[in-house]
Amino acid sequence: MRKTLYLAGFVIALAAQPVLAENGKGVYFSHLDWEVACDNTLTCRAAGYQADDDEQPISVLLTRKAGPRQAVTGEVQIGSEVSDFLLDQPKPLRLKMSINGRAYGRVTIDKKSLTGELTGEQITGLVSSLAHTSKIEFVNGKKVWHLSDMGAAAVLLKMDDVQGRVGTVGALIRKGSAGEDKVKAPIPEPVVVAAKMATPQASLQPFSDRESKYLRTILRRTGKEDDCPKVYENQSGESKISIQPLTGKKRLVSTPCWQAAYNDGSGYWVINDSRPYDPVLVTISGTSYMNGEITAYQKGRGLADCVSIDHWNWEGKRFFHTESLTTGMCKMVAPGGAWKLPTKVTEVRDEGSHQQDTPSN
Repeated sequence: MRKTLYLAGFVIALAAQPVLAENGKGVYFSHLDWEVACDNTLTCRAAGYQADDDEQPISVLLTRKAGPRQAVTGEVQIGSEVSDFLLDQPKPLRLKMSINGRAYGRVTIDKKSLTGELTGEQITGLVSSLAHTSKIEFVNGKKVWHLSDMGAAAVLLKMDDVQGRVGTVGALIRKGSAGEDKVKAPIPEPVVVAAKMATPQASLQPFSDRESKYLRTILRRTGKEDDCPKVYENQSGESKISIQPLTGKKRLVSTPCWQAAYNDGSGYWVINDSRPYDPVLVTISGTSYMNGEITAYQKGRGLADCVSIDHWNWEGKRFFHTESLTTGMCKMVAPGGAWKLPTKVTEVRDEGSHQQDTPSN
């Protein structure tokens, strides 16, 4: 009854929520022990985990591409804390899957990746069970992993909504009689042609204290003090602002922006090679730069069992935001996170590729 009432309210709320993936920005939604990320191509990935009070980490990933008659694929991953347990197990490791006491065969777990693929029958049984309260177990001898059903129905309904499947025969949660011919088509993955960088990149002379002070004043005009407080601090400058060559007469400068308990972020700006510098801000959360690519790697918590990752690639005139993803909830499934759940994907090609598509940001 509780889930039925929740879903009724959630269906009404969906009508007022914009589907951002249509604008190339992607969608992320989570509820209780489940989450879904739909990228800018409308491919959606839903992940579920164990309950917070369960000591056996496990996660299931359900992936579906946009478009009519697209099947759902599924994977399961068990927590990396089982490494010692695996040493005593025969090869291969196989888990019995059961839902509400009904057996759904076995899942073979790769001992290196700790993942296994779900069959079509297992996926169908799992998705059907997630519409209501269910007991989902994966068992090996006396060791049992419990997959939580809490939040799954709302997350899968959101997945259907983003792909335009609500009310169709192919919907996962709110099925209807409508065919799938008019569900949303996949959006082509944007293409960015990465400019060829000098190898090795020429070293540039650091800014003088006087020039650093001037540049720092200019950088402050590109954002708010709360976004990059360190750029407002009085610094000697020379060791605080780094400079890298790009292509043409453009340069990349960076300086620390902020620092938190277990994360920090640097600001990256594209500038002219001389005054007026006309800085253009790329990000205030960058953590590294190499060969035309800026990376932001941020932990969800100090244990680093969940992270977010972003990339920006230089195409000769500016940096394009080419990837944005999370590795899933902080559930101790794997170091760095269980899965890659992108909300933005881009095909990055090297300069000189035969097809020169117009890049999209």
